[in-house]
Amino acid sequence: MGMGIGMGDDAVQPFKLDGSGFHGRLVRLGPAADRIIGRHDYAPPVAGLLAESLALTGALAAALKFDGVFTLQLSGDGPLKFLVTDVTSDGNLRGYAGLREGAPMPGTGRAPIPRLVGKGYLAFTVDQGVHTERYQGIVDLIGGTLQDCVHHYFRQSDQFSAVVKLHGGRTRDGQWRAGALMLQRSPETEDPNRQDATEEAWREALIMLGSCTDDELIARDVSAHALLYRLFHEDGVRVFEPRSLQFSCRCTDRKVERVLMALRDDELEEMMVDGKIVVTCEFCNESRVFDREQVTGLRSS
Repeated sequence: MGMGIGMGDDAVQPFKLDGSGFHGRLVRLGPAADRIIGRHDYAPPVAGLLAESLALTGALAAALKFDGVFTLQLSGDGPLKFLVTDVTSDGNLRGYAGLREGAPMPGTGRAPIPRLVGKGYLAFTVDQGVHTERYQGIVDLIGGTLQDCVHHYFRQSDQFSAVVKLHGGRTRDGQWRAGALMLQRSPETEDPNRQDATEEAWREALIMLGSCTDDELIARDVSAHALLYRLFHEDGVRVFEPRSLQFSCRCTDRKVERVLMALRDDELEEMMVDGKIVVTCEFCNESRVFDREQVTGLRSS
């Protein structure tokens, strides 16, 4: 079927396979991923994993109904101490990585999760505010790639029955791009009398998804609609209104001021260097400078 002109970068494209009823989401990140990663000086293995995590976060969040913040976090005992990406229900995306001081970073290209992150866990959190219960799912990091680790989570979860393909990389002009293609089924809505046919349709859909190459997933010159049609046209693929994603950090001057106001005088004094306090946001790497007079004013306000 015709699918229009196709989705651009920095968006989530929901779709459905009409023949089988399976749902999916295709995430394409261009400028948003490049802006997030470009604000830091990460080694290529860390930057590549961050790119994949950003795309995965967009795909998983789009599969949930929530009003707040969805967060993905990897944490371990390897050179990469932790990695955090989150997205709001409005599509504001951000992320950063924390490195273990003094630990050697493996190689210059892609690195397996056990070498990069080590032993640890993968966590997903949905936070809808102070008056709601926070949902969190945590599993051990098991697998050589982020894709393997999230599949382990899917196998353990009663929330998701899904598969995902991830890729993040740099173009020839040095720009970071990332993509995620997720296919999801809902066993509770499937006809038990057609179980064999559904399982066969699921296997065929996974074969088609597996035929997507890394280059196709993040290519500028292959539209999202064209890619979905190539992969799933035999089953009849229908697309829905895409949702935009954009880099946006939630740090503000006022939030930083409130943190400083909550500290004791001796703690503030310890933070002073040459009569100034510099506070740097770990997500966007933006620094805010407060001189002694400004800090005194905050304490007296």
